[in-house]
Amino acid sequence: MAERLAGSLLLSARTRLGLSQTAFADLLGVAQPTLSAYESGRRQPTLPTLVEMLARAGFDLRLELTERDRHDAILAEWERTLDDATRERLRSQGYRLASDVA
Repeated sequence: MAERLAGSLLLSARTRLGLSQTAFADLLGVAQPTLSAYESGRRQPTLPTLVEMLARAGFDLRLELTERDRHDAILAEWERTLDDATRERLRSQGYRLASDVA
């Protein structure tokens, strides 16, 4: 996934602007084959290059460092307290339990 992140961001920006790859590449100041390689994940721009390209397109790339949440672990702990009938009732109502995913 990480190898496609920059390309996905560029594709999203291009789509939001309604531009072809050629027009978007011209706006960014890169060759169309380079943009194609970025969007497909065959090549990766450096972070400073990605930030600059997105800025040329009128977008900011904002990163935030946050503490990792534990919501999956908390839900799994809660699910262990449920009896079988409650688990089945939740499943019948469309809930997917953490134990169903594991």
